[in-house]
Amino acid sequence: MTMMMTSKQKRNKAVYALTGAQAKEIKQRMLNWANQFSILLFLDSNNYPSIYNGYECLLAAGATSVIKGDSNDLLLQVQQLHEAKPDWLFGHIAYDYKNILEPKLSSAHKARIGFPALQFFVPQTVCHVNREQTFLTIESFEDTTQIYNAIIEAEIESVQKRIPALQFNSATSKEEYLQTINNLRRHIADGDCYEINYCTEGYCEDVSINPMQVFNALNVLSPAPFAAYYRTDDQHMMCASPERYLRKEGVGVLSQPIKGTARRDKDPVKDAEIKQQLSNDIKERAENVMIVDLMRNDLARCCETGSIKVDELFGIYSFPQVHQMISTVSGTMRAGVPFTDAIRHSFPMGSMTGAPKYKVMQLIEQYEHSRRELFAGTVGYITPAGDFDLNVVIRSLFYNAESRHLAYQTGGAITWDSNPEQEWEEMRLKAWALERIFS
Repeated sequence: MTMMMTSKQKRNKAVYALTGAQAKEIKQRMLNWANQFSILLFLDSNNYPSIYNGYECLLAAGATSVIKGDSNDLLLQVQQLHEAKPDWLFGHIAYDYKNILEPKLSSAHKARIGFPALQFFVPQTVCHVNREQTFLTIESFEDTTQIYNAIIEAEIESVQKRIPALQFNSATSKEEYLQTINNLRRHIADGDCYEINYCTEGYCEDVSINPMQVFNALNVLSPAPFAAYYRTDDQHMMCASPERYLRKEGVGVLSQPIKGTARRDKDPVKDAEIKQQLSNDIKERAENVMIVDLMRNDLARCCETGSIKVDELFGIYSFPQVHQMISTVSGTMRAGVPFTDAIRHSFPMGSMTGAPKYKVMQLIEQYEHSRRELFAGTVGYITPAGDFDLNVVIRSLFYNAESRHLAYQTGGAITWDSNPEQEWEEMRLKAWALERIFS
């Protein structure tokens, strides 16, 4: 664990009205201003209409306190830090944190990007724009007027700036991918598991990119409700996630797992047909309901008996490249339970593991060739009141500026009914959405 404490005790807070022109550009100006910091997290809802979204965007820049590491129960330390001095916390939990929650699990593959298993920081400055995009609120230990002026005056970087053309390598050949799908189906037939999320890596070595420029391009091509740009020293994440992992407001907790994917079509009639086919697909529904049941079980470990409910089952939502099947599960946390218990009992999220969770995490380690690191983990924020909103890190690029290693991971849920060729095509559809930025 590393912790740095500040002597400043109280944040300055100011609210600034946004004109139409300012609201259109404020996100880019906020992000460009924050680029001076070695640690920052920018979260963008991309105008996504949802009753569950509290903000249009949030930015955390600089750090006055940091908890991070690859060992020990750091979630407990996050809880203790928040209880000692309630404040904003932003950060991540990597997929590898499973090894701390379940000490018999391990990750043998080499870590190439370098995100720690967990990191949360108390930001020097927090900026957030309301859902209606009429106000910018700045909360900082520094002078808010100076920060506001610096943000408003920050240059707008052209999204059209040239991004280098890159050819990605694959950690798994198509033949091996198809064979692995069949191997996993045999595990299912043998009763080892019911569903498993299997992924593979695409990567480039020794490349030089501007991570913020890449994020801007990704966010334009694939605007998503849980988009994020995250930097911690030389580690960068550019994320276009459509999926919420876990949200807490008051005593209520809510998860929205995604299972079920279909491509979009330019022809509106054909696109509507594809959407309807996804809604009726028995295999996709089976994948979705298994994860819904897993999440119901996970939340039941920290929620009031009888409070778990499925608010929506098999909802179909459309994004620029794909249609997705999304369900919503909610519950009421038991009195006196630490808010981090909701995370502890449900991480890693079932949509990125499978069922039963412990066994499939062993199989993931056995069959995948790359360490997941932050992929299949989460980034997000905790408010001073102890509420939080966390995404699922998918549809993301990861870059280490020191080693110049760029990578992504994509895949899907495998069940007994999985068709290996169709699983390959779904994986490539998700990969194409990332690779095309560099074409």
